[in-house]
Amino acid sequence: MTKLSVNINKIATLRNSRGGNVPDVLKVAKDIESFGAQGITIHPRPDERHIRYQDARDLKSVVTTEFNIEGNPIQKFIDLVLEVQPTQVTLVPDSIDAITSNAGWDTITHKTFLKEVIATFKQNGIRTSIFVDADIKMVEGAAETGTDRIELYTESYAEAFSKGQTNGILPFIKAAEAATKSDLGINAGHDLSLENIKHFKENIPNLLEVSIGHALICESLYLGLENVVNMYLNKLR
Repeated sequence: MTKLSVNINKIATLRNSRGGNVPDVLKVAKDIESFGAQGITIHPRPDERHIRYQDARDLKSVVTTEFNIEGNPIQKFIDLVLEVQPTQVTLVPDSIDAITSNAGWDTITHKTFLKEVIATFKQNGIRTSIFVDADIKMVEGAAETGTDRIELYTESYAEAFSKGQTNGILPFIKAAEAATKSDLGINAGHDLSLENIKHFKENIPNLLEVSIGHALICESLYLGLENVVNMYLNKLR
């Protein structure tokens, strides 16, 4: 079964919009795990507009499944990850002012930098993953950095699927095959939803984990958080 890691950034966005601690990010994380999700993902950004760095510290003692921290490996982020020691760190090349992640790494241009950062995390026993586009060259470049996994950036797949274009999955199948050939684990995320997740899961070989936040939280407004988590789990089996 492909694991479901729920990104709780949007919960923090709602909390921050009003001040105080409602909704309680720590309680929501525990609830999501109790509903059956196999992981919690957070993506702290330098301006802390949703998940705060302190949230990462506080969640460490709360999350009992897989704890995944995503972000651009600036020094502040590196220091946080080394302090918190999550199960997995996912490296994302988003700019400081990015609303959301919008591209994978150029693993060829940034190979030396990525190798150094990944080596540091792995020396501390933290599994590493690199956010990449569905591009065989970028996957092969990722393999040369020493990373454990890649996370396929799935926006283009989701956009094509919403237009009825099921062949949008083809580059992702090829990228996944290249990753498997290079002994890389495969994660995926961005704009995956209840509508498109089953088709993706059924066609991507060796898919270990998906990270889903925005769509899952939006769907939960209508269907309820516990119900939606279980709907995803059923589609991922």
